[in-house]
Amino acid sequence: MPTKKDDYLLQSLLQGDEKGIAEIYKQVFPKVVSFILKNKGQYEDAEDIFHKVLIQLTTRTKVQDFKLTTSFDGYIFGACKNLWRRELNKKKKRVTKEGIVERVDEDEDLATAILDQERWELYKECFGKLSENCKEILGYFFNKLSYKEIVAKTSYTSETVVRQRVFKCKSKLSEHIKTDRRFKSLTEL
Repeated sequence: MPTKKDDYLLQSLLQGDEKGIAEIYKQVFPKVVSFILKNKGQYEDAEDIFHKVLIQLTTRTKVQDFKLTTSFDGYIFGACKNLWRRELNKKKKRVTKEGIVERVDEDEDLATAILDQERWELYKECFGKLSENCKEILGYFFNKLSYKEIVAKTSYTSETVVRQRVFKCKSKLSEHIKTDRRFKSLTEL
């Protein structure tokens, strides 16, 4: 849950309060830099990602009736991680010819980043509704543990039982997501 400090930081960002913005940089930016440097990025990439997320949050708050549901720094750091992963995926798929620089439409990029963040928030919220057992099993599964490794970490007796449990938990997660009122608007684009 957001605290008074989180509200202060968000309002500082929205109002352009230099003292509050300096606090945002002091509190969150080093974590973003560390994450990006550890994940194939440069300091300049961290600056770009951080600025994009601050703009994204400002835009989203002004356009929608957006309220923080987590800590301010948790939201910013999570959004930066998601945006950096998206950037890495784009770089993998991009084919360029020497001497030709691709033009990126900043407005379209920002809109896509906001949409991705909203989808991630819906996923996290629905994941949080699952039983502790499902969270544990899917956590292992999404972290690419084999069924054999999951059996070793849990009280399940066989890989078949784990497969069935993963299937049921994924189905339950999917059901939560698809029945959420936001799902249709997040998939129409």
